[in-house]
Order: sequence, then structure tokens, then C-alpha cells
Amino acid sequence: MVTEPLSLPRLIATTREIEPVEALDFADPSSPTAWIRQGDGLVAAGRDLLHIDVAEDGRISAIADLWRAISQTTDIDDEVGLPGTGLVGFGAFAFDESSAQPSTLVVPPTVIGRRAGRWWLTRIRVADAAADVPVAEPIALGPSWSATLGPGVMNPEAHDAAVREALAVIASGEVSKVVIARDLIGTVPPHADLRRLVRSLTEDYPNTWAYAVDGMIGASPETLVTVAGGTVAARVLAGTRPRGADAGEDDAVSSALQISDKDRAEHRFAVDSVIDALNPHTSELRYGDPFPLELPNLWHLATDVRGTLTGGASALDMVRAMHPTAAVAGTPTDRAMAEIRRIEGFDRGRYAGPVGWIDANGDGEWAIALRGAQFAPADPSSDAPRAVSAHAGGGIVEGSVPETELTETRVKFRPIVDALA
Repeated sequence: MVTEPLSLPRLIATTREIEPVEALDFADPSSPTAWIRQGDGLVAAGRDLLHIDVAEDGRISAIADLWRAISQTTDIDDEVGLPGTGLVGFGAFAFDESSAQPSTLVVPPTVIGRRAGRWWLTRIRVADAAADVPVAEPIALGPSWSATLGPGVMNPEAHDAAVREALAVIASGEVSKVVIARDLIGTVPPHADLRRLVRSLTEDYPNTWAYAVDGMIGASPETLVTVAGGTVAARVLAGTRPRGADAGEDDAVSSALQISDKDRAEHRFAVDSVIDALNPHTSELRYGDPFPLELPNLWHLATDVRGTLTGGASALDMVRAMHPTAAVAGTPTDRAMAEIRRIEGFDRGRYAGPVGWIDANGDGEWAIALRGAQFAPADPSSDAPRAVSAHAGGGIVEGSVPETELTETRVKFRPIVDALA
């Protein structure tokens, strides 16, 4: 359902350059909204001005159409003129159209941004509301806290069986690749300051997208799509190895990943799915050979894809065209999705779904919600622990080994598990 009425209010967005600030200090401690990489990004402050939930088929299309309508009626006074200034919406979308978890787009009243050494403040209000609403004040960081995650529906034994089931389907020729995930569940203290989690992820994984939208928080290494000034770019990750214990072993791991037939085949499926999605919307599509991408805990095979958009497509239009990629679903996509629903036996929610932001020009940055966790809504009046769930998965292709796939999920869990601990 769409929680906002169809007659959406007319908004006014004003952006001005400011001096540097500690942007996360202004975010909501219980449900921060942020998008940060290497110190640049966006942080929201204040209670959401608009909060749009869509929980039926065609949800990304519906949100894209709503955003277009909102943007067209918003009065924008933007003296900075960079991607992410003016009107901005943040989104966290469900992986599967059949998910019980809604796909959500929020518009905050205040956004603090940084890009290329410049800082700005955007204030957004309803057109007939008071123009002198005070700017959000910084909030002191709450006390330290920790949480422990344990097995969920897909424990190690169930994961072993699921991978073997996926291999049987692949052997039958019905799919070439299917991504199998498993879950961990736990709780955090009722009044935990989740900004601590965001800050930890930005410091420990600076080359990833640290994201926080509507209780979905993580550090994703995989850009789904970036749109800026008519150019579209994507980074495809598939094929994974844990880092080595020392420099020599680490070099050997990287080299082995690059020549592995199994990993290169898994990666090729993912690249092909992105190229197929982008081709109808672009000209001059360019991409190179896979390269090893180094993260603190993993090596990935990565390929950058870039092109020129045709037809005025927005970032949300491209999210709709590209999701789900073979990197998080499989090949062929429709059949792989059906097998994921059958084999996994749980709702992924927003894990492996699109997360990111879009501005009124249609520019935006969207990642795949990986290496993260979904937190239940905060209840300020309750002292009950707050539920949290995390997921990690891997692409199963011919030649995959269940024990190796389980180890891969353990390594992929490390960013969010370590940050929570």
C-alpha cells in the first residue's frame, strides 16, 4: 500500500553552502538516515516530511512515478548545484516484489551534504508551512552498546542442504546460477544509538557505501547504479575469496580468484545481466575486464560498466530496470527468483534490495543492500529489546562446494557482526 495520499503536498527545498560539521551528530539516534563513502555523502535530520511505503507488485515503478510527480511540483532554490542538493529522497526497497517488507522512500526536512570538499544544508518544507522552522540541533552520541547475532531460519545445516538443492537444480539445466542466502537474528538494547553503528562502518569500511534508511543499516561494496548528468555507471561484484593471513598468502588468494573458472563464470553471469539491463537505456556502453577489488575482509572480482543515458531516464528508472541483478539473484533471473523463494524458505526483506538516494534532477546513487542488518522500528515508550536480522549469501554455480559457500557467508557477515559487537 501507499501510506501517503495521492494528492501529495507541494514542497519547497532550499540549499545553501555551509562550513564543515559533524553531520552524523544531527541524525536521529534511533533511526539514522545516511549515505556516506570516503567522507562524502548525505545525512538527514528531523522527522520524515514524507514517508512512502509501497508493498505490492510494481513497487519500484510506483515509487519512481511518485518521485517524478513530487519533483515536478517542488519549488527549488539551490545555490550549490551538485548531485544531491535541492530536493532529495532516500529509499530502501525490498529484494522481492512478493516480500511482506515494504519498499520505502522518505523525504526528510533537513539534509546535510558533502561532495568534493564542499558542504551544504538543504531545508525542505511543505509550501503552506511556516518558513522559520528551526534547523535541527546536534544530538550527543549515546552510550556504547553491543549485540550478538545467532542462527535464524537458515542455520549452517539448513544452508548446506539449500546449497545442495541449488546444485541439483543447476545440474538439471533449469538455472545456471542461483544465489542462496542465510540469516542471523538477535536484539539490540531498546534505546541503542544506531549512529554508532553507522560511524563504525564508515571508519572500518571507507571504500564502501555506508547506508542507513528506515532501519536498514550496512556497508555495501556493490554499486547498483549511479546516475549523474546523463551518465550511468555500475560496479558489478561476483566471485569472492577471504583475505589471506599475510601479504604472501593474500597475493596468492587474489591471483587464484582471478584465474578461477568457477568464480569467473559466476562473475560473467552478473556482468551480462547488468549489460542486458542497461543496453536499452544507453548509448556507448563501456566495460573492461574483471579486476580484483580489495576490501578489509574480502577479495571480489569486479567490473565497472559505464554509458550515456538516452530518453531522460532517472536513477529510479534505472534501479527498476536493473534490479535484481544476477549478482544477488541468479541466471536466468525469473527462474532463479522462483528457486530462491522455494529453497530459502524465508523473506529476505530489504537484504540485497536497492538502497540509496535520488534528487529532483533524477540523479542519484544506489547500492545493493549487502553487509547490513534490518532493525525493527523503534518504540521510544518501550524498554523491550529491539529485534535485528542480518543476511549474507553467495552465488551457487556448477562446481560450488557447500562448505566453501558457508565460509563465504561467514566472511560476508563480518562487517555487520563486528560492528554490532
